[in-house]
Amino acid sequence: MRDVSETALHVQGLVKSFGRSRALDGLDLEVAAGEVHGFLGPNGAGKSTTLRCLLGLLRADAGNVQVLGLDPWRDTVPLHRRLAYVPGDVTLWPRLTGGETIDLLLRLRGVVPAPGRRAELLERFALDPTKRAGTYSKGNRQKVALVAAFAADVDLLLLDEPTSGLDPLMEHEFGVCLAEHAARGTAVLLSSHILAEVEHLAQRVTIVRDGRTVLSGSLEDLRGLRRTRVRARISGTSEGLAGLAGLGGLGGLAGVHDLVVGAPGADAGGAAPEVEVTLAVEPEALPGVLAALAAAGVHGIECGPPSLEQLFLDQYRVSS
Repeated sequence: MRDVSETALHVQGLVKSFGRSRALDGLDLEVAAGEVHGFLGPNGAGKSTTLRCLLGLLRADAGNVQVLGLDPWRDTVPLHRRLAYVPGDVTLWPRLTGGETIDLLLRLRGVVPAPGRRAELLERFALDPTKRAGTYSKGNRQKVALVAAFAADVDLLLLDEPTSGLDPLMEHEFGVCLAEHAARGTAVLLSSHILAEVEHLAQRVTIVRDGRTVLSGSLEDLRGLRRTRVRARISGTSEGLAGLAGLGGLGGLAGVHDLVVGAPGADAGGAAPEVEVTLAVEPEALPGVLAALAAAGVHGIECGPPSLEQLFLDQYRVSS
């Protein structure tokens, strides 16, 4: 097992321009060994350009880039023997079979997988290696790249929309393989538009916009800085509605946002009417909100941290 205290990726102040267009504008990124790190941002944010710089396919204009302790531009060959890359749109040699393609990809990197590992992965991903790549669907082309990536015990996985085209069963198998590699100390940089996937798999995330890092940290820490989502059912009587006077727009309580109070309506049993209340609460305001809801006659309540999707959207609203 590798030393998980090691830093696999260290990027500081990364700058890359194409003519007058600056794709990366001082981006920072750090990924430790054994860590699955989500890399998020909309189209055009600079994610793919960053990955190409990490792979040594592009030369940075400025900044410090260290991948497994190596310079990706100068040390491309030894570096590529220690990493695997899976793009979101895999193009294969159409006349080679899937098995021949996997073997070629491994040989190009100088990688020899453990005995039986290749066959095991072919079975787990339900891939027929005897078919020509030209007959494969998009999902099967992704499977070829994933089998070639997971077949060897590499130090770093660079994954750019790796589950594109996979069905839910194969997405699950991908997650299992990823966890196995991370447990052995492999560092993983996972770029994906599927926020639920990143939330499930990653320990830390970095959100980028316009070539800059705008938010980075563990999901737990980032959620601790954000609002709690509250959804409650209270009595729809006049007494219950009066109890809402301590909330947000009805009472001006600081730290309450996005308050929505539904119209009173009878419950399924035809009993006293209920009102659904949803809101977002800053951490320091939560005790007061819960007290106000209790005073209003709460019938049910759900509280939870924001999802990664909410963190992502909130960050872009703040940055807009």
